[in-house]
Amino acid sequence: MTRGEPSTVPALRAHPGGRRLIWLIVVLTLLGTLIGLLALGLQPRTSRLLQGKPAPPFEITAVNGDFVGQKFSLANLRGDVVVLNIWASWCVECMREAAVLEQAWRAYRERGVWFIGVDYLDTDTAGLAYLKRFGITYPNGPDIGSRIYQDYHATGVPETFFIDREGIVQHVQIGPIGQAQLYALLDRLLTKDSP
Repeated sequence: MTRGEPSTVPALRAHPGGRRLIWLIVVLTLLGTLIGLLALGLQPRTSRLLQGKPAPPFEITAVNGDFVGQKFSLANLRGDVVVLNIWASWCVECMREAAVLEQAWRAYRERGVWFIGVDYLDTDTAGLAYLKRFGITYPNGPDIGSRIYQDYHATGVPETFFIDREGIVQHVQIGPIGQAQLYALLDRLLTKDSP
């Protein structure tokens, strides 16, 4: 711009539409910067980060079947394979896998496999009705304060964690699991470092 030429910037500032445009650019720039900074500081919250790592400790008090009132913890189950399934009575996908999990529990429990159900964000009544409806006999209990859900970095329901005899998460299943995949995982875990 040379001397004597009119400046367009002051004209934009003087015009009401120009002021709005400048404010819009400033707000969008600040918003973009804020989102960028947040994205750099956040790590993904995903249960798959646990795969190959020690399983977080948990303790649950069973509310169903022969196990009512018994406490189960990862420490007490060391030496056995543990299938930790996080579910909810309102979860349609959980209903799809309920019979498969129960059938596998009955088929593998004598071989050193424990299924533990973790009822997430449910009422006692709804959770117990779900267990009865699907004839679930393996130990299940409520996730008080969503502690297990958070410790396992779960992102939804159902999610199932396959923990080997040494307490290492060997597989994380996000979403329902089918019978063939479930049995293959259990067979692999049972043959790995068999006693």
